[in-house]
Amino acid sequence: MKFHATTILTVRDEHTVAMGGDGQVTLGSAVMKADAVKIRRVLNGQVLCGFAGSSADSFALMERFEEKLRDYPSNIQRAATELAKQWRMDKALRQLEALLSVSDARCSLLVSGTGDVIMPTDGIIGIGSGGNYAIAAARALRENTDMKPVEIVRKALEIAGSIDIYTNQNIVVEEIPCQA
Repeated sequence: MKFHATTILTVRDEHTVAMGGDGQVTLGSAVMKADAVKIRRVLNGQVLCGFAGSSADSFALMERFEEKLRDYPSNIQRAATELAKQWRMDKALRQLEALLSVSDARCSLLVSGTGDVIMPTDGIIGIGSGGNYAIAAARALRENTDMKPVEIVRKALEIAGSIDIYTNQNIVVEEIPCQA
């Protein structure tokens, strides 16, 4: 049986970046946990990290990212790139089935399961089983409302949770201010 865990959504504008995730962890066809928290504040609250994928793999990847972040504390792009390099060379890391969404005051990045580091043009990142539903909802809300990122994240995750069976309505959202 395989663990299925989550939908994580990140939305940023010129003032704030918000990241949210649902709380569901599923094993096979059973919900094993409904209130997992998959968003973390690291580096004294300056960086938001969200993870999706196999639970153990996600925690292992998060730990490795935090190590790189300690090496490059003011540069998440460098920390993510160094993690991606390590990921591609390390046989154990290459086996991890996980994705990270990371954001600080300057940028938002997706660190993929293949060791890629991607900065989305529109500042919206969705990962996990309901990620594409959440991205579509967030883009529509951004284009057609005056909602702030934290409101967009919450509403888009609610929409994703109404479609994706691995996403629930137990949503946690964090935000940090942006810098130019």
